Amino acid sequence: MAEKVRYSDEELEEFRTLILEKLEKATREFEKLRETVTNTGNDVVDTSPTFKALEEGADVRDKEEAARLAERQRKFIQHLQAALVRIENKTYGVCRATGKLIPKERLRAVPHATLSVDAKNRDAKH
Repeated sequence: MAEKVRYSDEELEEFRTLILEKLEKATREFEKLRETVTNTGNDVVDTSPTFKALEEGADVRDKEEAARLAERQRKFIQHLQAALVRIENKTYGVCRATGKLIPKERLRAVPHATLSVDAKNRDAKH
């Protein structure tokens, strides 16, 4: 029997559903993080100047961390959107290094994967 070169339309639909669920959740998380970054409220107006300075420093640190997380989440969303395009093109699940199918277990864990574990490990060593 010939080796399978792509996932069936039914299998692609299963992955599309999984990716859309992850995309919806990732988008909600991104929006929350973005709100944290853009929130300019300061509720320490009536506190001592020393405490206010410490509180503002912590607020800046929290916003910087939220900004980093938001950027990471934005990239994850882009990867998920690219995976949806690959589903449309029927190239989803094909390792870009070997041309072979990426195992379903890997795609369920990392639905935006474009490399098999072996190919990724080889890439990491070089």
